[in-house]
Amino acid sequence: MRTAQLGPRERTQALARLAEQELDVLVVGGGVTGAGTALDAATRGLTTGLVEARDWASGTSSRSSKLIHGGLRYLEMLDFALVREALKERGLLLQRLAPHLVRPVPFLYPLTGRGWERLYAGTGVAVYDTMAISSGHARGLPRHRHLTRRHALRVAPCLKKESLVGALQYYDAQVDDARYVAMLVRTAAGYGALTANRARVVGFLREGERVVGARVQDVEQGSEYEVRARQIVNATGVWTDETQGLVGERGQFHVRASKGIHLVVPKDRIHSSTGLILRTEKSVLFVIPWGRHWIVGTTDTDWDLDKAHPAASSADIDYLLEHVNSVLAVPLSRDDVQGVYAGLRPLLAGESEATSKLSREHTVAHPVPGLVVVAGGKYTTYRVMAKDAVDAAVHGLDRRVAECCTEEVPLAGAEGYHALWNARAGIAARTGLHVARVEHLLKRYGSLTEELLDLIADDPSLGRPLEAADDYLRAEVVYAASHEGARHLDDVLCRRTRISIETFDRGTLSAREAAELMAPVLGWDGEHTRKEVEHYEKRVEAERESQRQPDDLTADAARLGAPDIVPL
Repeated sequence: MRTAQLGPRERTQALARLAEQELDVLVVGGGVTGAGTALDAATRGLTTGLVEARDWASGTSSRSSKLIHGGLRYLEMLDFALVREALKERGLLLQRLAPHLVRPVPFLYPLTGRGWERLYAGTGVAVYDTMAISSGHARGLPRHRHLTRRHALRVAPCLKKESLVGALQYYDAQVDDARYVAMLVRTAAGYGALTANRARVVGFLREGERVVGARVQDVEQGSEYEVRARQIVNATGVWTDETQGLVGERGQFHVRASKGIHLVVPKDRIHSSTGLILRTEKSVLFVIPWGRHWIVGTTDTDWDLDKAHPAASSADIDYLLEHVNSVLAVPLSRDDVQGVYAGLRPLLAGESEATSKLSREHTVAHPVPGLVVVAGGKYTTYRVMAKDAVDAAVHGLDRRVAECCTEEVPLAGAEGYHALWNARAGIAARTGLHVARVEHLLKRYGSLTEELLDLIADDPSLGRPLEAADDYLRAEVVYAASHEGARHLDDVLCRRTRISIETFDRGTLSAREAAELMAPVLGWDGEHTRKEVEHYEKRVEAERESQRQPDDLTADAARLGAPDIVPL
């Protein structure tokens, strides 16, 4: 497979080709499920299209807890099938599909009661490990262990002594969710899928009761295309009902949005060598290692306001700080919070009033001929959702189609990653980059790191870090626009990198430099570059203002003060 480049020229070509032929499958929605569905369809030999109204992963798939996990707490709900499925997928991602993007992460679970709690929680974690081993994909993850209070405090000195009597430590995995989706889209394109972001479905084409295509608007240019397809897959997550409404048919199920917010704090604010998982009155709270930071989350509250820009309120932030501070010896304050982000979980409605109890399992339906809907699920099990969606679409194609093979299809950057990792010192010596910079690139791009090194070889200035966000090289900004489909400044600062949540200025000090690096790739003139920077600054200020508001309604109103950028 060739690794596809997703620059501006390739996007234009993809849109033109989408309108020229009848596809086997058109996937609507560029989050992890939609991108996974496009890859599944393309690797079965089906002619495939993938369109996304905004940026890849701009909804739920860039705003998760960044965990690839079996869902330890679902064991408590006795949902063994879901846990077993997720543990198998976790192992596949770690070992075969994306070892450059998915890596193990340890968690400490403090015990607060003697005797029964250790037995109860220990049994649950033991079952978790045993299920992972029985899946055949547990290699590379240590087994859980029981710790005394003294040992737990050595591992996590940040904890109050009185907050625990002992602890359990176990392992799960984590991923940069938006980066994963970008790689997934490139992998699908490499297998022949025609992909275009900023391409919004504004209606469906019908012949009688059958859906035979979609009207797709190029959001950047304003032009509209008719894209014909034998089967369409609606994989739009929390927008499922709205997309279904364009067909003019009632859906067989509804998707309800649950808001989860996360705080990002510097590494030195929490003294620990392990992540933490804490039980709250409603759910669980994670403290997750994230490079030079920690991610603290999450909340779980019903949300029926703007879905494109869910807002974190002051009450949300206070909730997380209160719960994490209940166990920290040195409490966190508002001043310690570098970044805040909010995302929406697409939950299948009608099963429970409490969103934390709604099903994380997924559903696939065929509401009208020519249209498949897939919704619900967890990030970790996206590949299974994609398989089920394509299986349903294949039923409508009336011909023999190959079985799903994505269990054996590594993502772009995975092939050769381990060999390059082993050679990282030599790469550093050859390129003049510090070995820590090479490691950073390998963990984000895998074997595609060579493409960035080529950019730096052609222009050594791209080997310098961004002045106000020195975790990232200037080359990464150029590469995001030339290879990864970034169309606007916030695509780069929020999703291709994580500058928007990893710096106290939230990317405003990097905005000018990043926009100037993107400009020649995307053909921006001085006025367009200025508009991009201005829009990003307004976006950050609107988010900051929303986080000062007392509740969801006022936070939503404040966040909507900065609308999406309109291309010039």
